[in-house]
Amino acid sequence: MSATVLTASALLLDMDGTLVNSDAVVERCWRRWALKHGLDPEAALKVVHGRQGYATMAVLLPDRPVEENYADNRVMLAEETADVDGVVPIGGAPAFMAAIADLPHALVTSADSALAAARMGAAALPMPAVRVTAEQVGASKPDPEGFLKGAAELGFGAADCIVFEDSEAGIAAGRAAGMRVVGVGPRAAALSPDAHVEDLTRIRVEAAEDGTIRLHIDEA
Repeated sequence: MSATVLTASALLLDMDGTLVNSDAVVERCWRRWALKHGLDPEAALKVVHGRQGYATMAVLLPDRPVEENYADNRVMLAEETADVDGVVPIGGAPAFMAAIADLPHALVTSADSALAAARMGAAALPMPAVRVTAEQVGASKPDPEGFLKGAAELGFGAADCIVFEDSEAGIAAGRAAGMRVVGVGPRAAALSPDAHVEDLTRIRVEAAEDGTIRLHIDEA
């Protein structure tokens, strides 16, 4: 095990797979959708994480009109928002969120505001005051728009921000934004983030006297 120290002015946090374990819900909903459309559920689940639903549908059904993807996405969001069975915090998330409560941070998620509220609430995690949800961006991750908006709203440049992400699309978005990335969980392990942790118990947050944030990371 090796220790890494990263310094930043602000933290940008993905939700699903990073703060909240919602895999059970995601798998239930997307398996149903895949079977309905004659797709292999296992293949579908390999591309769902990190993207907005319509973007996943466009990958899986590339010839389908985008209007149908948007319509299906609205149904999917409603189903996911109503289903919080099995939604729990990622290991260490409650303590991590408490440690950064007074430090500059934002939630940047592919969920819409209702789904984000439902899952953060189900996991008993505080909702950040600054958040960028699906309604506020024109392009889904891996596009960097969400992270760039989060940084701008906090008042910091990309180089001063660290992204926390679990998925390939999310890590690609963080990199495209010009930000350093801490990968969280098994999906992130093979994606060469700047640092990787099994969960958030591996991170100690220190508020430095100069106003910066020091992350002491015990990498797996």
